[in-house]
Amino acid sequence: MIKFLTPFLLIILPLTTQAQYQISENCRADIHQLNKAFETTQGRLSESLELNYPIHTIQGIKYLSLLAKTNELFDRTELTAEGIIVGAQVRNIVTLKYPLSNLDEIESLQGIDLLQVAGKVRPTLNRVLFDTRADSVHNGYGLPESYTGKNVLIGITDWGFDYSSPMFYDTLLQNTRILAAWDQFKTAGPTPANFSYGTEYNTMTDLINAGADTANIYSYATHGSHVAGIAGGSGVGTPYRGLAFESQFLFTTFLVDEGAVLDAWEWMYNKATAEGKRLVINMSWGLYHTGALDGTSMLSQALDNYSNLGVLFVTSGGNNGDVVFHIKKEFTNDTLLSRVLFYNNNSLVTLWGQSIHAWGDIGSTFHGGIQVTDLSNQVVAESPWYATASTTNYIDTFLVVGLGDTLLYNLSMDDAYPTNGRPQMRLRINKPPLGYKVTIKSTANSGTVHYWNVTELTSDVGNWGMGFSSLGLGYTTGDNNYGIGAPACTNSAITVAAYSASYLTPGGNLVGGAPASFSSIGPRMDDVLKPDISAPGVAVASSISSYTDNNFTQINVVSFNGRDYPFARFSGTSMSSPAVAGIAALIFDANPYLSPQQVKDILIQTAREDSYTGSIPPNGDYKWGWGKVNAYAAIQLALNTAGYNEFEKSLNWQIYPNPAHDIINIKGLDEFVSQIQIINLNGQICSEHLPVNQLDISHLPSGIYIFKIIRGQKVEQRKFIVH
Repeated sequence: MIKFLTPFLLIILPLTTQAQYQISENCRADIHQLNKAFETTQGRLSESLELNYPIHTIQGIKYLSLLAKTNELFDRTELTAEGIIVGAQVRNIVTLKYPLSNLDEIESLQGIDLLQVAGKVRPTLNRVLFDTRADSVHNGYGLPESYTGKNVLIGITDWGFDYSSPMFYDTLLQNTRILAAWDQFKTAGPTPANFSYGTEYNTMTDLINAGADTANIYSYATHGSHVAGIAGGSGVGTPYRGLAFESQFLFTTFLVDEGAVLDAWEWMYNKATAEGKRLVINMSWGLYHTGALDGTSMLSQALDNYSNLGVLFVTSGGNNGDVVFHIKKEFTNDTLLSRVLFYNNNSLVTLWGQSIHAWGDIGSTFHGGIQVTDLSNQVVAESPWYATASTTNYIDTFLVVGLGDTLLYNLSMDDAYPTNGRPQMRLRINKPPLGYKVTIKSTANSGTVHYWNVTELTSDVGNWGMGFSSLGLGYTTGDNNYGIGAPACTNSAITVAAYSASYLTPGGNLVGGAPASFSSIGPRMDDVLKPDISAPGVAVASSISSYTDNNFTQINVVSFNGRDYPFARFSGTSMSSPAVAGIAALIFDANPYLSPQQVKDILIQTAREDSYTGSIPPNGDYKWGWGKVNAYAAIQLALNTAGYNEFEKSLNWQIYPNPAHDIINIKGLDEFVSQIQIINLNGQICSEHLPVNQLDISHLPSGIYIFKIIRGQKVEQRKFIVH
């Protein structure tokens, strides 16, 4: 240790005495290490060093990214003349990119009070790129070229969009990448074609003039801007670049009902069809009382229908992994009793109480109701027993508790729910008077019944679970299983769990990667595997609406067109979902012919395991799905997969005759075509060829085939028939 420290201190002593600014010892050591490595290797830094530190190669020159606090002597022009790249400046904070070849002169910087190496330790969006391997996709390592989501549309159904944010501009910050936006809350119009409400913005001028969507039930929200930034934000010179940073956006601020979101999907689908582009829709929201939680609800069916039309849906898996809000009871002519815990927040004016949802087995029946106990756990009031087989009316009533206090509740039941044939109960319970507790009671002769306890708001958007607990012997406590809501339960949707992104420390150690405690745990109500895949969702940094009045802790800010645009870290499967949506856009960039199911299968097949996931079982894992998303491996597989989607793309080559029998002619192939494949509908490669103008197909059995080429390093294909 002494042999290492002594020369190290001697080397950095000049920096200590000559530097005109303050610098931490950590940053001092980092700069020394990089300077020494650069000189020793003559500029050929190891991959681990370039991963450990914020090093960027720009026009062949390696730069170290720095943050500086400036003073009145700071001169941007002078630094630029010295070969230093001066980036965004917000008040007295500026970003610098300093040439590694001149690190031994860094102490002579003028006009700076404080200097630090841009941090790469805390799990932010740049960690998402590293963890998901999307950075390798962006750089094209080992791939035919880089993929950035170009020519793909990402639809975001959410609240809180900042239309003016530079995160949604192109990388040159000249033009917005928002193709269109629909604010369903704003009544001024014009409304979209075929719809009679809301306001549509179709031009850059309209978007900039609007600034942001209107205040709604979430006030001037910011969730949508954060989510969109993860999926495809430009980064604006910060480390917080999105996954598909050259994609285009469709934003819908939607009214909180299923009809409104279906309208949004249709609007987005029509826009994508008109543009001739693939569409990925992200849904970082969910509910537990929008129908059956087994993929059969109307919402899920509609989503599946759009998937069949070529729309890919990605959705957050839910944030109830750390809440014991579920009970699975297998009845043998016995009774369930469990205390219902209530959310307590006096500042939440829309808080009403709790909503209990229960689903039984097809062909069975169960009974339910409530009890009210005092602080001594003595029952002081009790509802009748309500049976799924005979309760055909909506019950809206109350219990008298104590001296004039009342407890409101309402209840509805089905003997056979229309979309799945299961008996179900929805029991909404108002918050009890002070000093009283509420217990659910339920009984059945046989069969399994699932129960969920979810907070109920007057705005009908309660989305978080509360626990089931015990009052003593004979009571049942809850668990955190079966935590998948809607639309996450939908068959065709890619449902995403969350974990903490892994990253390399300055010492080269890989840390992070643990599961997020809040990430909802599967399976689905009918024991089908959900979630499907996992992605980073803890402390993810992204853009914030500059118009928001929501609370957040700012971590960065960028000035653009005279306005400040902040960044913040949020956690949730709301953050992991757009990461996967962005990766799906990268896949469509590489191969636009893939069906939504093929993209889902590719993500599943290429998911990775590590020490946290362990070995994923053959049928998947209820917390991780099929593992952690791997964008790099997914792109590799996508390039080698024949797509079956009827995607109308303008191609400058043709096959004729079609149908054919012995020979097909190919017209219009150019020098950019590197490979030809003939593939059958089972995905099997029947033959491979170098670029030719004519092929003998007499050996092929009658049927439909795919003529696939790699042109310009991307997939193009046409179907043809052999008769």
